[in-house]
Parts: sequence; structure tokens; C-alpha cells
Amino acid sequence: MTEESLLDNIHSSSDVKKLTVSQLEQLSEEIREEIMEAVSRNGGHLASNLGVVELTLALHSVFNFPEDKIVWDVGHQSYTHKILTGRRDMLPTIRTENGLSGFPKREESPYDCFNTGHSSTSISAAFGIACASDILNDKHYTIAVIGDGALTGGMALEALNSAGKSRQNLIVILNDNKMSISKNVGSMARHLTKLRIQPSYLDAKSRVHSRLNRIPGIGTGLAKMMSSVKSWIRTNFFGHQKNMFELLGFNYYGPLDGHDIDQLQTALKAAKRSKGPVMLHVCTKKGKGYEYAEKKPSIFHGISAFDIETGEPKCSSKGYSAVFGEFLCDCAKRDKRICAVTAAMATGTGLDEFSKKYKSRFFDVGIAEEHAVTFACGLAAGDAIPVFAVYSTFLQRTYDQLLHDAALQGLHIVVAVDRAGIVGEDGETHQGIFDVAFMNTIPGITVYAPSSFKELEAMMDNALYKTDGVAAVRYPRGGEKYLPEDYVYDDESYTFYGKKFSETLIVTYGRIFSEACQAAERLEQDGVEACILKLNRIKPIDINAVKKCMGYKNCLFFEEGIKYGGTGENFGFMLYQNGFEGKFSLTAIDDYVHQAKCDSALHHLLLDADGIYSCVMGAVQKENNNSDKG
Repeated sequence: MTEESLLDNIHSSSDVKKLTVSQLEQLSEEIREEIMEAVSRNGGHLASNLGVVELTLALHSVFNFPEDKIVWDVGHQSYTHKILTGRRDMLPTIRTENGLSGFPKREESPYDCFNTGHSSTSISAAFGIACASDILNDKHYTIAVIGDGALTGGMALEALNSAGKSRQNLIVILNDNKMSISKNVGSMARHLTKLRIQPSYLDAKSRVHSRLNRIPGIGTGLAKMMSSVKSWIRTNFFGHQKNMFELLGFNYYGPLDGHDIDQLQTALKAAKRSKGPVMLHVCTKKGKGYEYAEKKPSIFHGISAFDIETGEPKCSSKGYSAVFGEFLCDCAKRDKRICAVTAAMATGTGLDEFSKKYKSRFFDVGIAEEHAVTFACGLAAGDAIPVFAVYSTFLQRTYDQLLHDAALQGLHIVVAVDRAGIVGEDGETHQGIFDVAFMNTIPGITVYAPSSFKELEAMMDNALYKTDGVAAVRYPRGGEKYLPEDYVYDDESYTFYGKKFSETLIVTYGRIFSEACQAAERLEQDGVEACILKLNRIKPIDINAVKKCMGYKNCLFFEEGIKYGGTGENFGFMLYQNGFEGKFSLTAIDDYVHQAKCDSALHHLLLDADGIYSCVMGAVQKENNNSDKG
């Protein structure tokens, strides 16, 4: 940071308007340093935030926030926006428990008008806000900022189709940091854009159209003819063909240099003066200003804490995603039917190596999870064995496709559900706690839940070759947890773990089994014996696993998932349906889970060893008190 820091004098969006272009350029470098420092400590989305610094500064210098509204698609690029809107002091707390969110939050600031976290929602939301403003005669502007990746999502295209037919003053900024949208990106197209965004041109265009339309009888026809002639000249003399945005009804300006603040300001002012929806095509560089992020933007898209000097993560243990990727490569080597499908998450789901080794069997469909599932169904209908790797939180988008296109037809697809359960610092929008409940409602789906790398491989093998219909294997973020030395996985639908018979049984699955084992060891030290029933297949639940519970006085189920509709609720119903006479309790999640480290979140939810220990001790003591009274 320089001695004469400009950032020290930025307390709200209005302060940005006082700065010259050269000062804004200096400010952009100060902001980059601040973001890198925060993300290097807490982890977060680095490359995407570094890429939009100048764009964000230009927006705040031209528009009047929070009266004007801005919706950030996904929202993982909103750190600069937060810094400029009075939240700089909280930046060191970003993504920490009770700290600043890594995404826009309405409850956090009036400058955040819409909560985001998932992709491709911004244009729909912004269009709705613009329409509401029109109904209420509010003349302020509404802006959506969406990336080229998010534009591959069907919802974004639906919104463009809807908004383009309107005459709302909606401004959509396409933050293009990778792909080219239009073929006309040469010098002539840039020159024409430069001319078209000048205030003098826009004013003259508006005056001419207004005057022509006022001529009785023939004015409207003349205005349309002028537009047709202009279009003919552009096509025949400059080779300009309408792109998809213009065909949908948008006034299109671009492509623009997303790091040229002066050009951005001119374009944004032009967008304000335009009538009807505007598409501003801005080209940026992900990771700009930080060499490591520029070279490897996918790695630095979402990254854990790292060393700024070297770009290396501070901790890099092997995780479930990597084990899954290696196993699938081994399977593909032996079986040419194996295909991998991802929705723009090859790196995050561990499919990088597969994409290099088996290019013809690797399919990245873009941010289009619904399409990914139905596409996988098509592969299955053609006798391939597709594996769709997806984060649990994004699988939520595919409910209809899983039901209608996959399960209803009995097609054999495998869904590798990554980041299942609590994911930590990304907060409510990214926790993987809902997939079990919604898959439970779909007949014909089989769901496995490994507790170790070895079990992941075994269950993936079951899903690929020993299961009919839709098979899902769900595993958590991160690596293996502690397991007792005498624990043996035998590839059955459930595992009973415990040396002696007791009056208390703990039932769980997935990584919570590790916490249950640690709790059982502590209980034993305190004179309380508890056995553990671990479900390896959580849908359908094996009736023999239920029958194993008969005779216990206390059966306590612990689930890292939503309570209603989850495995625990189903298990409890099956218990009593089969004559269980003891007491059943369920500890699961009954709300959205806020950002915090995984261990802390599990602790608050009573799903760690401490929580399980306290729940079991409470149940045992209550049972003992009742016995004494009897």
C-alpha cells in the first residue's frame, strides 16, 4: 500500500466519484493488494475478483448506488464492491465465522440488493427489479453483471429472451474473461463501438428518431427505413452481422477493454442514455495483477489459504475429489464405456487428469447441470456408462432431470456427489445438506455414503457395475478422518461396529462415522458402552440394518444433512414400523448453515465427537433417572 493511500479515503460509493481516471487506476492496484492479502489468509475466490476491479470502480463512478441496483451473478466477484461500500474494515474477516460473506447479502448491506451464490440467476433477478421499478415509477437503473461461463446456463438464456422483448432500461454487463462471443471483434468492430458509445452520437440518434416519429403519417415509417438503411450499410460496408444479443432485442456495445477505466466510464454512460435493454460486452483477464492467478485462473478461482510470494497453498492434503478422479481414470482404462461429465467443474471435481487421458470420453457441458443429467441419460441410452461429477449444492438444480429423464426410465447413470455435507466458508448457498432428502423422494435411486478413500473406491465400483438405474455416491469436501484400527469395511449395505452388546446404539453414515467412533471411545472411558451401526447404503435402507436395532433401549441417529426427508427420519419410521420398543432420537440439520470452518459448524450442530458424546450421555442419564424412579 502506498503512503498516500487513496483507499483510506473511500468510505462509500460516493467517494469513488470524486477521483480522476488516473486516481482510479492507482486505487485499483491498492484494492488488488488488499484482496490478495485477505484471500491468502482466509481462502476465497481470487482470480474472479482480481479480474473485475476496474469494472467495479467504473460502475461505482458512473452509477448512484444503492439507489441504482446491481446484481452480481454468482457473487464470487463482489469483493471490490464490498470494499467500496463501507465494508473494507471487515474484509480480513471474509468467509470466517460471523465475518463478511464471500457473496452478496441483502442483510449485510443496502448496496447488496439480491443474494447470490449459484450461477446464471442475475439477469432474471435484475429484470424483475427493473420491472418493479417501472411499476413504482422509480427511474433508477438496474445492472446485472454476468460472466461468459454463467451465460452457458439455460436460466440466463431464458432471462435474455424475456428481457430482450421488453423495453425496460436493463443493463447487462457480460464479463467475458475467456471465450469470444462474437466473430466481429477486430479493429473495425472496436472502432464502431467507440463511435456508437459517444454521447454526441447517442444524442443525435435520439433527436433524429424523435423528430421523425412526430411527422404525421409518414414519420414512423421513415424512422424504420433509416434503421434499415443503417443496418444495410453496416452489413455491406463494414461486414457487421447482428449478434445473438441484438437479435434478442438488446442494444449491444462491445467488445470493450475491461481494464480501461476511461473507456468503461464512457460505455456505461452510453448505456444509461440508451433506451431499452443494453448488453455491454466487457473483456477482462481473470487473476489480473497476480502472476500465479493469471497463469492458473482455474486453480485460483476458489482457493484455500496460500502463500502470496509462491502461490502455493498452505496445506495440501489429498482429498476425496482426487481419489475419485484417479479411480475413474483406472476404470476408464479398463472399460471404454466409462464417460465423465462435468458442468464446468473439471478441476473442482478431480476430473482434470481424466480430461487429458480420455478426451473423447470427457464432456464439459458448461454451467448447465440440468443438461448434464439428461445428456448423461442419452449416453446411458446408447450403452455408455456416464459418471456425472457435481457438487451437492449444484445437484439441487437437477431434480426434474433425475426424476423424469433418469430414474423414470431406469437408465444407468452414476452421480458422483462431491462436497456432500457441510462445506464451510462459502456458507448457506453452498452447503451440501439437501441432496439426500430430495433423492429420497425419487423411486429407483441408490445412494452410497463412504467414510474413507477405500470405501469410496468400493462404492464407486458398486455404483458402476452392481447397481441398476441411477446410482449416487456422495462424499465430503477434504480428506479422510480418523477411523479405529480394528474397523473393517466388508462392502455390505451396513457395518455394525462394537465389541460388546450395550443398551445404546449410535447410527450414522459418511464422515460422521469418524466422529461417532471418537465419541464411543470417550464414552467407554467414562463407563458407557455404545455400539455403532454405520449405513454404507443410505437409499434404500437395508431392512436387516433396521432389525439390528431391536433390543436397544436407546437408538440415536446423527445425520450431516437436512432433518426432514433425510435418512434419519426414514430410518426412525422403519424402526417403529418393525416393532422397535426403545427410544429413538435424531440429530440432524433443521436450518440453513452459515459460513464457518467445517469443524466449527459440525460442533455447533452437535455432529462432532463432542456433540455425539453429550447427546448419548444425556440419553443414558435420562434412562438411568427413569429407572431409579421406577
